[in-house]
Amino acid sequence: MKRIHIILMALCLAFTSRAYAQRYLPGMCGLQFTAGTTQNGFHSGIAFSSYNKHADRWVFGAEYLEKQHPYKDTNIPQSLFTVDAGYYLKFLSDPSKTFFLSLGASAMAGYETINWNDKVLSDGATINNGDAFLYGGALTLELETYLTNRIVLLVNARERLLMGSSVERFHTQFGLGLKFIIN
Repeated sequence: MKRIHIILMALCLAFTSRAYAQRYLPGMCGLQFTAGTTQNGFHSGIAFSSYNKHADRWVFGAEYLEKQHPYKDTNIPQSLFTVDAGYYLKFLSDPSKTFFLSLGASAMAGYETINWNDKVLSDGATINNGDAFLYGGALTLELETYLTNRIVLLVNARERLLMGSSVERFHTQFGLGLKFIIN
């Protein structure tokens, strides 16, 4: 009888398809690092994500964005430091749970500095734009693909609207990142 059980178990294992890890489970957490481009600049960030019972997730993060504005033969930097909290809805995934597409909305707050608060340029011109506190939000479209059960590749597009800036309010970002599932 014991041999029959072993043979049946071996046959079941031989004829079943590949097993996949469970993903997007409630309580799962991840730490993600992202970087990418904006018009005339770059951004980088770190975030913590926590999955809930509906296979959606909360994301809490911090980000640095820098844009270069041309002026004569030099560039004037605009630097933004922001924190955000957002909710991402998973709306599409494949049957093997390898690819996930999510749409997220975030509330943001931060600080902006122009030319690192140096108001006088090398040619004597004065910058009228000042440093400012920022507030607003962002919409994000994000693709996640599992490289392993604990490492996820992120590809995202994001549009930020930040009020309070004296330079520009909209920032379009494209980025790549890695998420490490920590539990």
